[in-house]
This record gives sequence, structure tokens and C-alpha cells, in this order.
Amino acid sequence: MTTTASPAPPALRPLTGSVPGYVQTLPLYPSSVAVARLSVRTTLACWGLEEMTDDVTLIVSELVTNALQYARPACAQPDDPGRCRLTLANPEQGTVWVSVADSSGRRVVCREPTDDAESGRGLAVVDALAARWLVQPSRTGKTVWAELKADA
Repeated sequence: MTTTASPAPPALRPLTGSVPGYVQTLPLYPSSVAVARLSVRTTLACWGLEEMTDDVTLIVSELVTNALQYARPACAQPDDPGRCRLTLANPEQGTVWVSVADSSGRRVVCREPTDDAESGRGLAVVDALAARWLVQPSRTGKTVWAELKADA
């Protein structure tokens, strides 16, 4: 567990000083989704925020899965599939910031899948569970942020 000053998305208040944070770079392999979920559970337990585990884990699963699906190059080599960066921050009691940064410049699209569709609900899940969320483009791709509140 590291203590870092996490970069704040523009729509959220900037952080000053040190806040509890966790950062992990994950290869874009399907197994990384499970690693990210385990990291969330462990981090939230360390912060005493176990009651938020289900929602934060689900959002992280969706965002890492999206990175895997859209940021992994079609021609990726098995030994270099690309990477995403998971960041968790606890800027104040009962608040968790989640971000997943990847190298894809593809625009994020919220879909409205049919009832029998097997995919396409990820960002709808993020929208339903997060107090707020946003996409921040960068020179090297994008970061998807979500803020979760314990009382939300």
C-alpha cells in the first residue's frame, strides 16, 4: 500500500498533501481483471471501507475489462499485450476515487444494449453505482474516473 498524492480529475476538488492511495499497472490479459478485483478488496479492507467493496470491485472490473477490450492492440504480442493503470484513492472518509488509464484514444460510448445482449452494460453499471464519473483524454490515451461515496 502506498501513500501518494493522486491526480484529481478536473471536475473533482484537487487533493493536497498525502492521501491513502494504491496504484497498480496491469498487463492487458483477461486474468488482470481478477487481480484488480483482489487489489480492490485488499485496499478497501486496509482502509476500513469493506462496506464499499462490492460497488468498487464491480466498477473496477468493468473499467479494466473495457481497457482489455478496447486498449489492447489487435496485433499485441503475447509478451507485450499493452497495459492499463489502476489507481484507488481515499481522499476523505467514506469516499473512494477509482481510475483506470489506458492507451486507447477511442471515445467512450455508453450503450443501451438489448435485454438479451451479453455485453455493453459496463458504463451503465458505472453510471448507476458512482456518485459521478468522467473520462479524461490524454496525449497517450484516456483515464476513466469514478467517485464512490459510502452513503450513496
